[in-house]
Amino acid sequence: MSTTMTRTPEEETRHHVENTGRVGAGVFNPRQLVSSFPDALRKLSPRHQARNPVMFVVWVGSVLATVFAIGDPNVFAVGTALWLWFTVLFANLAEAVAEGRGKAQAESLRKTKKDTVARRLVGKDVEERVPGVELRIGDLVVVEAGEVVPGDGDVVEGIATVDESAITGESAPVIRESGGDRSAVTGGTTVLSDRIVVKIATKPGESFVDRMIALVEGAQRQKTPNEIALTILLSTLTIIFLLAVVALQPMAGFAGSLQSVIVLTALLVCLIPTTIGALLSAIGIAGMDRLVQRNVLATSGRAVEAAGDVSTLLLDKTGTITFGNRRATDLIPVGGTTMADLARAARLSSLADGTPEGRSIVELCTEQHGLPASPTEHEMSGQFVEFSAQTRMSGVDLDGTSVRKGAASAVKAWTGQDASAEVDEIVDRISSGGGTPLVVAEGKAIRGVIRLSDVVKPGMRERFDELRAMGIRTVMITGDNPLTAKAIAEDAGVDDYLAEAKPEDKMALIRKEQEGGRLVAMTGDGTNDAPALAQADVGVAMNTGTMAAKEAGNMVDLDSDPTKLIEIVEIGKQLLITRGALTTFSIANDLAKYFAILPAMFAGIHPQLGKLNIMSLHSPSSAILSAVIFNALVIVALIPLALRGVRYRPASARSLLRRNLLVYGLGGIVTPFVGIWLIDLLVRLIPGM
Repeated sequence: MSTTMTRTPEEETRHHVENTGRVGAGVFNPRQLVSSFPDALRKLSPRHQARNPVMFVVWVGSVLATVFAIGDPNVFAVGTALWLWFTVLFANLAEAVAEGRGKAQAESLRKTKKDTVARRLVGKDVEERVPGVELRIGDLVVVEAGEVVPGDGDVVEGIATVDESAITGESAPVIRESGGDRSAVTGGTTVLSDRIVVKIATKPGESFVDRMIALVEGAQRQKTPNEIALTILLSTLTIIFLLAVVALQPMAGFAGSLQSVIVLTALLVCLIPTTIGALLSAIGIAGMDRLVQRNVLATSGRAVEAAGDVSTLLLDKTGTITFGNRRATDLIPVGGTTMADLARAARLSSLADGTPEGRSIVELCTEQHGLPASPTEHEMSGQFVEFSAQTRMSGVDLDGTSVRKGAASAVKAWTGQDASAEVDEIVDRISSGGGTPLVVAEGKAIRGVIRLSDVVKPGMRERFDELRAMGIRTVMITGDNPLTAKAIAEDAGVDDYLAEAKPEDKMALIRKEQEGGRLVAMTGDGTNDAPALAQADVGVAMNTGTMAAKEAGNMVDLDSDPTKLIEIVEIGKQLLITRGALTTFSIANDLAKYFAILPAMFAGIHPQLGKLNIMSLHSPSSAILSAVIFNALVIVALIPLALRGVRYRPASARSLLRRNLLVYGLGGIVTPFVGIWLIDLLVRLIPGM
């Protein structure tokens, strides 16, 4: 039996690294700067720079400064030209480092891909061997023990255990079978037992592994709506400052202090939002990278961004909020039976019950009553009766005595007598509380009742409290009756629940939420979940689910852990917060550059401007060069933050805004004053300055 465990983000990252060997994705390594430097140089081409309007202006300014520095070489002109080029280079470096981490992960994924020879069916029992790259959608292929699945698809015949460790990092094999919600197989995984027939569902080069490789390399990363909007804002600010700087020269000429092209270029570069312009692409790539660390494949950056704006979260009860199977939580003796006798009878009746519920009864009797977990030699001599859907009972015939456990009606029929009022009352009470009662009988006498409960996973209430603090409403979806659903919802701490849910009910709920302007996220794995996954703004399909579900959603969780939806929301919010924080910092630090450059430009003709030189910078040329140097170095200093992301804590929008303004707004004002002043102390030592 496979049990999904809830891990903290730190445990998840450590688990992922230990199992997949994909190292360094989450932690910035300074050596990445060195290894990414050649890529940064290649990105200096004008064609690449034209994709980023802000940095293209800096690139053009660098070219102009270089031309004038060559025509009139001096320490200030050459130094300014060099540092303008460094500004462009460092912006490229931020993007190259983010892409380099993706390429390292892509290389590890490529190792999982193997050139396979597929056994394609051309008739009922006729096979032909063809290269895996020649398979087309709808082809049927046979895969047996020891063979690699040649492509993504659904099992249409047979059942087998499959090793998916190459894709998911999980060493435990999984069951894949036809006709259920766990029929999907991924190309590159290995069949460990039995024989299955797989219907190919993707074209060559479009498998989940191929798409994941392209995604982490950034080859298919499209700008998200918020990123496009921010790019337009930054471009608008750049145009405004460009017009302001161009208009400055006629005024300077009228005042008798014409400025050189190099000085005007330095002013423009320092005033436009170069910091966020340089880091914007890296922030987006890093957001995708954090998803890949969690073994989540997103079909677009839009889905990641939408996750950060989600206000309603729809969660399946079973396997997400509760463990996948009901567990024995209590033994209730009746009719004078002692607890020890009931525990002994309950254990005996469950030894032949191979269901998860039956095993949980044996575990309860072992842990709480000290009984052995395995049958003794004497017990093995009895006649075991396995649980079946027809009898709805299990038990053992031992030493002339029969012991049975099962549904109340089935045990009543077996004993041939009506249960007492005490038993009926206990059964009704357990049922009304959302549990499942199992009656235990020995020798035609009822000994007691076992309570089976949907056990809420540890820590779920705390996680829902965190989501509530984010302003996210949680809704539990279940096929249980309203009474059971209410009990589980109250225990788990969700905001609302939908009982006896059908596919059309899920769709109606999603549409109702979206009509109010809210973004909705949900998880699913079955074909019946596909419409709702497609309708949701963030639809996370389980990798163990059907191809229909995976194609309908905009994310696929390769670990098939439904609770990961909560982490996906946190990653989306971290992406948005990081972008907002660095935008605030970038715009705020322009203030210090005003105080550095403008007094330096006009203090000669307007001495009163010298009062604005609050940093006591050495000279006009050192002030301008120091501002340009700081403008370049701050990009490098912020690369680790852009890649790692601003730490996210669940809080309201107001508190997040307050924190943003205090830390990155105020910090963006103070840091340049200190940085430019320190750089000026060094620049003034250069001869000629």
